[in-house]
Amino acid sequence: MKKIFNAAFAYMIIGVLAGLFYREFTKANDFPEGDFTQLGVVHTHLLTLGFIVLLLVLVLDKVFALSGTKLFSWFFWTYNVGIVLTAGMMVWHGMLTVLGQESSAMIAGIAGLGHIALSVGMVLLFLSLRKAIVAGKAVAEPSARSVTD
Repeated sequence: MKKIFNAAFAYMIIGVLAGLFYREFTKANDFPEGDFTQLGVVHTHLLTLGFIVLLLVLVLDKVFALSGTKLFSWFFWTYNVGIVLTAGMMVWHGMLTVLGQESSAMIAGIAGLGHIALSVGMVLLFLSLRKAIVAGKAVAEPSARSVTD
């Protein structure tokens, strides 16, 4: 559980810093404000895919005790590799756009691998969740205190 929390917190910090980087990098390079660059959406991807999704996974882990399983470990690492690859390629592509340089098919290919890893990670999460639900591994609610306590 602590690993999930730490990862979510790290993505929150990195997501906010990515927004700051976008603003300052485009300003420093006199990039027109209305023009699109992938740098403008890196922070939302990191905050949504990293911070928010992992906070939801943290809740699911609390309810279904997912993190102790091998399947969940595969989810966690595959999903995080997907986020890092995807966001990294978005930053690289966005920086090239701001600098007025051409992107390459390699960047798109690596970003595609990142998206595949994200998708595989989500499938692994659902398989892990399904296994826990079928096994009835939900953590029991704390019982209410009796009137005589």
